[in-house]
Amino acid sequence: MRGERRESREGNRTIIREPDRTIIREGNQTIIRHSEVDRFRYGAQDVRMERRGNDNVTVVVRPGGDRVVTVIDQNGFLLRRSRIMPDGREIIIIDNRPRGAGFAAGGGYGGFFVNVPPPVVHIPRERYIVEDERASRDDLYATLIAPPIERIERRYSLDEIRYTAPLRDRMPRIDLNTVTFDTGSWELSPDQVQKLAAIADGLNRAIQANPSEVFLIEGHTDAVGPDVDNLSLSDRRAESVAVALTQQFNVPAENLSTQGYGEQYLKVPTDQAERANRRVAVRRITPLLTGQNP
Repeated sequence: MRGERRESREGNRTIIREPDRTIIREGNQTIIRHSEVDRFRYGAQDVRMERRGNDNVTVVVRPGGDRVVTVIDQNGFLLRRSRIMPDGREIIIIDNRPRGAGFAAGGGYGGFFVNVPPPVVHIPRERYIVEDERASRDDLYATLIAPPIERIERRYSLDEIRYTAPLRDRMPRIDLNTVTFDTGSWELSPDQVQKLAAIADGLNRAIQANPSEVFLIEGHTDAVGPDVDNLSLSDRRAESVAVALTQQFNVPAENLSTQGYGEQYLKVPTDQAERANRRVAVRRITPLLTGQNP
């Protein structure tokens, strides 16, 4: 990855481009971005790319006849993701189109972050952060459909959710401690893929009950190595898990989003190599996207 990176300056930002990812550093904030459309192509019968005005539209046609439609604006920001069924019925999965003040869609890097306080957690920790190896399938499913722990004030864009930790923390999460990675690797071994069966069952149950559900797969690393390397590595780990969930367990790819956080959120606070930190987590983000409370 290092040999394929190209670095440039755009104003007060440092832009580091990899063939399939872009790392943006501004001040003390560093984020990573990538397109998720390629992940939707698995098992596709046809893929079409169209230009509609200033927007780029990708239509992935599945063998059963349903279509996944992704609309991206001219700056590369997601505007809309939906699934159109063979009978013409449209299921809106993500709608990032602006609706009034305070909603950042396509607003540039500065619009990624939301100034919100950390939530006050009133539920038991074991229900707020669920360890998958200790949870039953019913417990995992219950977490995947759990409501926010605090009231959601408005709709948030996918990017606002991805890059604002106190906002994400309004939703319970599942730590997949049974799936960790070798140092420097984002590959899953066959036995680790099988350990995703329980979480895949919960995801499929939740999506069957509500086809518009969206879940964020979060990738992490330990603190060994340069932060840029770790950010890229963690993003690929999240994507690897999402791909496995789709290819091995038929979890709809379009109901999953992925994001890497590098070494920012260590599970075990240490600068040393620690397998427990090379992990992924899953949380439901639908209420944050829709602004709906129970």
